[in-house]
Amino acid sequence: MTNEPVETFAAVDLGSNSFHMIVASYANKRIQIVDQIKKMIRLASGLDENDNLSEESMQRGIECLQEFSQRIREIPHVNVRAVGTNTLRQANNGRQFLKNANKALGHRIEIISGREEARLIYLGVAHSVYDDKDKRLVIDIGGGSTELIIGKGFDVYKMESFYVGCVNMTKRFFGSGKITNKNMHKAILAARQELGAIHAGYESIGWIKTIGSSGTIKAINTIVTDKGWSSNGVTRTALDKLKNEIIKTGDIDKIKLPGLSENRRPVFVGGLAVLCGIFEAFGIEQLVISDGALREGLIYDLRGRFHDQDIRDKTVSEMANQYKLDTEQSERVLITALGFFEQLSTRWNLDDNIDKKFIEWAVYLHEIGLFIAHAQYHRHGAYLIANSDMAGFSKEEQGKLAFLVRCHRRKFPLEELNLVSTEEKDKLIQLCLILRLAILFNRSRLYASLPKISLTSNKEIILLRFPTKWLANNPLTKTDLEQEAGYIKSVGYKLELNSE
Repeated sequence: MTNEPVETFAAVDLGSNSFHMIVASYANKRIQIVDQIKKMIRLASGLDENDNLSEESMQRGIECLQEFSQRIREIPHVNVRAVGTNTLRQANNGRQFLKNANKALGHRIEIISGREEARLIYLGVAHSVYDDKDKRLVIDIGGGSTELIIGKGFDVYKMESFYVGCVNMTKRFFGSGKITNKNMHKAILAARQELGAIHAGYESIGWIKTIGSSGTIKAINTIVTDKGWSSNGVTRTALDKLKNEIIKTGDIDKIKLPGLSENRRPVFVGGLAVLCGIFEAFGIEQLVISDGALREGLIYDLRGRFHDQDIRDKTVSEMANQYKLDTEQSERVLITALGFFEQLSTRWNLDDNIDKKFIEWAVYLHEIGLFIAHAQYHRHGAYLIANSDMAGFSKEEQGKLAFLVRCHRRKFPLEELNLVSTEEKDKLIQLCLILRLAILFNRSRLYASLPKISLTSNKEIILLRFPTKWLANNPLTKTDLEQEAGYIKSVGYKLELNSE
């Protein structure tokens, strides 16, 4: 067997309860964890009634990320990925926190959707507990959300994310610190109600095995095993015994159980109620434990992006098929766009991996809005992209792609541009200009050969050079370019045409 070179990766998970970081080596299609750090930040506990994070919780997070930063300083930047989950999806002042958090970590932190979190969790579990024969239900209870995924092998059949987690459920039902039959019953019922809408869909698909991952379920497994209530995962009988013992304790501060850390104890009862609710709702009798989850999934997904296994490419292709887009037109536009990209990438300091990817995705999806209507289809397309579940994409990436599709024709939305940083704004405009010009030159939707077009840029001036008389012989294109010059002027660029 040929040995692959060893690569080092890092994944950072800004969870609602804990911040985690793992450093792993990857070789021969397996990851080996070489270091991991976990800090109880309880970000979700810092949310007030208006969904704003407290200064104290944000400061705890920043200090943690500064420690993480030191550990990953020598790892190649492209081999590090950091994501935020439920609480950062929910927090109204999340942007303020992220601005300081990005600086503290030294890497951009992406906010991922609940369904993207579920996909990554399943990817981590699938690599940890591989099974290509049986469908399995994966359960992951976090601080602010719970993910349920049905899959087989590496294929996902169904996945959902629910706003029930160990932190928010403890806060909601056990905020006084007291544990009674009554509030435990209410918490379990609330968890079941959250699952009510999806119960039939999951049951219709079915599964053979149930797998649990992450902190809450691992802690429950450790406790019931140490107590001798179960020898292979968490059984329903063992879970009921644990629930009754917790109720008998009567107070969160008095919970003393083997395998339950002091850091997890304050929010443990909420997570226990969620798992009891899931067991009851789906009639589960036993689950086994997976060591892999979100962070491991992040590393496998990240590595795939640079080895021709980028799930985002598949997502874009599936959307193009779903909305019956004209792929031949996309191919024509892409050839032109990549030619322009090549001519401008050095001058504009464009990245051959990241920026080129966004050009490709935008080209394939720029007409998606036609599915709704031709009028204002660029706006419809941006809406579809921004609000769809797009596997592999972070919220920020979806927003960027939606913006490119929104700006591929007509006027630039200057009010939206003013909301992004200067650096990001310049890059977005440049990618838009490449996309717009490529689409313009393929208006005929035919494989007519274009002339050799020289495209250069000097500061804010874009110079297009054509063969002699080509513009004169193509008056429609000339008119389109003159109109485009007006649109481009609004974002600080000047378009000049020259026939050699």
